[in-house]
Order: sequence, then structure tokens, then C-alpha cells
Amino acid sequence: MRYFICAVMTLLTSLALQAQTYEVGMMLGGANYIGDVGSTTFISPNDFSIGAIAKWNRSKRHAFRASFLYAGISADDANGDDRREVRDFSFTNSVKELSLGIEYNFWEWYLYDGEPQFTPYLYTGITAFSYGAQVVDAGDNNRIKTYDNTINMAIPMVVGIKKTVSRSFVLGAEIGARYTFTDNLDGSDPDSSVGSGFGNLNNNDWYVFTGLTFSFTWGRIPCYCTF
Repeated sequence: MRYFICAVMTLLTSLALQAQTYEVGMMLGGANYIGDVGSTTFISPNDFSIGAIAKWNRSKRHAFRASFLYAGISADDANGDDRREVRDFSFTNSVKELSLGIEYNFWEWYLYDGEPQFTPYLYTGITAFSYGAQVVDAGDNNRIKTYDNTINMAIPMVVGIKKTVSRSFVLGAEIGARYTFTDNLDGSDPDSSVGSGFGNLNNNDWYVFTGLTFSFTWGRIPCYCTF
């Protein structure tokens, strides 16, 4: 019995050793949208974003990650090309996203030996987000307005860097594009029952988060069974 208990404890300790470090913190920065209105610059944050992030560092090379992000998005044809300037559309919207996925570290990320840590990383997974479905209101000087709140999915594609700033805190910077499964963040593809579309209806909209993450980390390496 004693040896059985020891074996079980050793197994549990071994699993815990690989998954001991956790992180919770904040995301803060800016967001921009890419679609059928305004500028086509891929990274051009013009609205405020804030969120929360949590990670389970499963190994030195990867972590399971969850995050919640609120991002304002807006665009104005005055900032687009000549054709868009003539059209003169503009809109404002916001997204609230919940994202789950895997973060991959290019270099080993080990927080137990007290040495400074630094690594670039990639993140991807699946994102669910809510937003205001938009439509051009021909009866109100072609203003783009929200007619419904809805939920859709997106694929996050994130690149970043992170560094320990003490034994318990991590500072990171990242740029993350979300490819959405909708073309109506901007009113260009509404339900046919409420209005008609415009622009390129074969390309879905994107939104991009650019900013900082700041997280608190904890967890210690447990002792192995010494029986």
C-alpha cells in the first residue's frame, strides 16, 4: 500500500511539475478594423481596447490561454482612397470577444530559477465575439447604424514578445489580427430584409488588437515523493 501511494503521489507530482505556473493579468491597447470602409492600413489602432488574460504554462514551450477583450472599432471613408472619399461612409461599432487557444514560445519559458526570461511567441485558437450588425440607412442621409446585436466567430492570429520584470510579473507586447466570419462589422453586408450591401462582398472583415499585456504569475515546483 505504501508503495502504491508513493507511485500515485509521484505521478501526480510529475503532472503538476509540467503544469505549475499560472498567469492572470490585463490587456491594454488599441484596435482597428479592416474592411469596406475607410483606410486599408492593416495595423493602425484608432480605438481603445481593454481586456483580461489568463494562461496555464503547460510546458516551457506552450501555454493554454484564455482572454476576454473589449475593443472599439470605427472607420471613415475620408481616410481611405479617392473612391472611398467620394462615397463618404463612416461607422462606429464595438466587439466583445472571448478567445481560447494555445500560445507557443519560440524559446524556453521557465519561471522557477529566478533568471530573467524573454521570448517571442505565437498564439492562435478560436474566438467568439459579439458586435452590432450594421446597415446603411438611406432615410437618414446614408448613415451607417446598428440594427441588431449578434454573435459570430473569428480566428485569432497573434505575434508577440514577453519578458519577466520580476519573479512574479510578466510584461508583453503583441499584435493580433482576427479574421472574422462576417462581412458586416461595417454595414456592407446586412440581412437582405433590412437593407442592401456595398463594397466587396467576397471578403470578410478583420479587426486587429495592438497593445500590452501585464500579468501576475505564481506556482512553485512541488517536491517529488521521497518514500
